Amino acid sequence: MRCHEIDYEIIGHSMQMVEVELDPGETVIAEAGAMNYMQDDISFEAKMGDGSDVNASFMSKVFSAGKRMISGESLFMTHFTNQGMQKRRVAFAAPFPGSIVPVNMAQVGEQITCQKDSFLCAALGTKVDIAFNRRFGSGFFGGEGFILERLQGDGMAFLHAGGTVIERELNGETLRLDTGCVVGFTAGIEYDIEMTKGLRSMFFGGEGLFLATLRGHGKVWIQSLPFSRLADRVIQHAPNIGGKRQGEGSVLGGIGDMIGGD
Repeated sequence: MRCHEIDYEIIGHSMQMVEVELDPGETVIAEAGAMNYMQDDISFEAKMGDGSDVNASFMSKVFSAGKRMISGESLFMTHFTNQGMQKRRVAFAAPFPGSIVPVNMAQVGEQITCQKDSFLCAALGTKVDIAFNRRFGSGFFGGEGFILERLQGDGMAFLHAGGTVIERELNGETLRLDTGCVVGFTAGIEYDIEMTKGLRSMFFGGEGLFLATLRGHGKVWIQSLPFSRLADRVIQHAPNIGGKRQGEGSVLGGIGDMIGGD
């Protein structure tokens, strides 16, 4: 199935949204809860599946939805269709600050693999599937990198990344980075997890025990602020978690807790 040809506009800078323009009869699919606003004549429907295979059986859709449920994603995807006679617009954004990466799938080999929380929306006809990393190292230590999403199609797809986005072209080189910093990569890139070298660097370097390794030929998208890193920092400095105060100065904060009877 060929993807619908949709037009779009990226709005904003540090906290972006994408506004998709739909011709009459055109449809865009999105993760549940990603829609910000839509104009008249656009209807939406939650469906079990991405709609890429119009002949898919019910059991095939259930199996696909089951894989999404195991990975923590919603069972359903939302389909937004322009039912009117004029062009209409619908906008999408992620629930945390960052940038939106528009990807023309026809120009990158019609397949990309991305973090499971990176996919935002795509033209109808794009196949959205869960891809489990086959290597044990990735499974046990890869964190965000174990469960990935695979997008296939020839239309536009939109990824969301935290912070600033960098696009790198690899021509046989190897790139090592934090597992959470990977947004996505094309089909010619091999993904793996490698242990940090050196005991001192491993335990005191602050970069974790394992790093993601990308090598091959193709494009890689990197984010500067993964949501997991942002969430960890917020929890670390939250004013009140579990009834205990978390201060900026941990030593003075601890003394204050002792005086206060904590």
